[in-house]
Amino acid sequence: MSVYDKLNQLGIALPPVAVPAAAYVPFVQTGNLVFLSGHIAKKDGKPWVGQLGLTMATEEGKLAARAIAIDLMGTLDAACKAAGKTLDDVKRIVKLMSLVNSTGTFTEQHLVTNGASELLGEVFGPHAGAHARSAFGVAQIPLGACVEIELIAELA
Repeated sequence: MSVYDKLNQLGIALPPVAVPAAAYVPFVQTGNLVFLSGHIAKKDGKPWVGQLGLTMATEEGKLAARAIAIDLMGTLDAACKAAGKTLDDVKRIVKLMSLVNSTGTFTEQHLVTNGASELLGEVFGPHAGAHARSAFGVAQIPLGACVEIELIAELA
């Protein structure tokens, strides 16, 4: 099944690439690797604001991370098209780095990040979707967002 068929099966429509809010580009390709800039969680088109362990529980953070994965796939789709390829040409999701806006006592950043990891595995499959990962707790994220995730992918 193609990646696009899987997205359709899951009822996921990929969003367009967001306009950068500062001095950076949404993605950079070097060789076969594509580096996607960090994407913050959004809800209803606005930053999904909150702090895990204070105003948000793990399950809500996991939903926010899943929403970011959808935005990341939209940007990855644009990066693929810029290279004359499609999401079906993604050889591997190589790595995610997740920043979770959390209190000093919150210790479930890894579970929050599973929201993104699990969706990427489901969409790209058990081999191409399996990736290395880091999940950090941070004191704050731009615009007060609850989660920010960046991604590295390899194209065929």
